[in-house]
Amino acid sequence: MQRTSLANAITLAGAATGLLLVGAQAQAQDTFEWKMVTSWPKNFPGVGQGPERLAELVDQMSDGRLTIEVFGAGQLVPGFEVFDAVSEGTAELGHSASYYWKGKAPAAQFFAAVPFGMNAQEMNAWLHYGGGLELWNELYEPFGVDVMAAGASGVQMGGWYNEEINSVDDLDGLKMRMPGLGGEVMNRMGVAIVNMPGGEIFTSLQSGAIDATEWIGPYNDLAFGLHQAADYYYYPGWHEPTVMFEAIVNDEAMASLPDDLQAILRTAIRDVNADVLDEYTARNNDALETLINEHDVELRRLPDDVLAQAKEHSEDVVAELAESSEMAGKIYESYRAFQEKVENYHAISEQAYYNARNPEGDTTSAE
Repeated sequence: MQRTSLANAITLAGAATGLLLVGAQAQAQDTFEWKMVTSWPKNFPGVGQGPERLAELVDQMSDGRLTIEVFGAGQLVPGFEVFDAVSEGTAELGHSASYYWKGKAPAAQFFAAVPFGMNAQEMNAWLHYGGGLELWNELYEPFGVDVMAAGASGVQMGGWYNEEINSVDDLDGLKMRMPGLGGEVMNRMGVAIVNMPGGEIFTSLQSGAIDATEWIGPYNDLAFGLHQAADYYYYPGWHEPTVMFEAIVNDEAMASLPDDLQAILRTAIRDVNADVLDEYTARNNDALETLINEHDVELRRLPDDVLAQAKEHSEDVVAELAESSEMAGKIYESYRAFQEKVENYHAISEQAYYNARNPEGDTTSAE
């Protein structure tokens, strides 16, 4: 009887284990079909191809269990409605830049681009090792979305102008497309700021609806053909020492994924975050040489008084944003403290090396 009872117990245990394995296998075979909306033209070089690579990576890593259909700006929702679409569940995933949501959460601008602020290398360090990403998610929590860094532009260009800029006075009355905090700074310098998604820039500049624009940098500016609509190309991009792009995920959609698919999605986003910046670094100089040598673009440095006033106004604009809410102040304190620390080290590392490598201060061989 004891042997019979033992045999029965073993049989029951084996059956239970089998049921558990069947259940786990069934769960493992669940498939998910997601939509990702973006603020960029479909398949646009750099920023628009990052989401495509993300979808491919997730598909491969999950063996097809999680597939993501990517929509360019205007295909499912307009480019400036990406955040709402993800928050409301129209799409599970979005790819954009946080300064587009300043009307909903003004402090979100800290996570996209701060004039005279941190560059891409420094921003990534703050986000992933300085508490920045936790603050970003705390800011977005009321909207029901999770956020991760999903690419960076690197230091951008100062913009395209239809008229020469020889002093601050030449900015007065110009109509310019420039988002975020940089746009607010330019507004205080006499520029009328016009907000529009990337897909509308060329026709607006060509038609005279705007007199100037910034977009990203040579790689993307060449792709948009902005050299056909403006004569002068200015640097440096003081307003956007980088733009951090974001992947925003609907909280409920994320929670519906098994743990392994959540890990796959996060790992793929982290991979794309680095890859987008790598591509811009690799492509920008070739594109700049094409603009100058093949299209006779006039590359100009912004005048010193323009940069000086921009920096002065930037300090005011950023300080006012920091004072706008308790959350904005909390983010700003973290950002400012991290920038101060990293600047101290970079003064004797990155900056010192650049100065040693280029002691004459030449800007570019393409100029």
